[in-house]
Amino acid sequence: MSKICLKREHLDEIVAHCIEEFPKEACGIVSGSGNSCIGGAAEKVYRTVNVSETPYKLYTSDPEQQGRIFDEIDRENLEMLAIYHSHTKDPASPSECDLKDAKYQKSFYLIVSLANPKEPVIKVYTIIGGKIQEAELEITD
Repeated sequence: MSKICLKREHLDEIVAHCIEEFPKEACGIVSGSGNSCIGGAAEKVYRTVNVSETPYKLYTSDPEQQGRIFDEIDRENLEMLAIYHSHTKDPASPSECDLKDAKYQKSFYLIVSLANPKEPVIKVYTIIGGKIQEAELEITD
């Protein structure tokens, strides 16, 4: 099973972002070092703006902002380890739209379910060639 390591502060940042955007879907990027298919250590969380025409059901990261983030990740010799977003009513598993939009096969997809906003559920997946595989999330201090 693939694994990604996140510091507690990074996970807290992601969940806080998702709660702040509720009832809209939040989205963002996690960068870090290491091979994301084997397991990497996250170093930075980037919040992105959801520019979807239906932000209560779907997410689309602002392409210009995403381009600037990718440039920064390259300058810092890091990798994009994960793309995260929230599901406001659905479980923390990839939807059909998530599967269709999964363009980064070397990245993890972290989903925060806020179906019960007081108890967020976080799961991580890889999506390679249209196949979904749950991944391990290791939380460090």
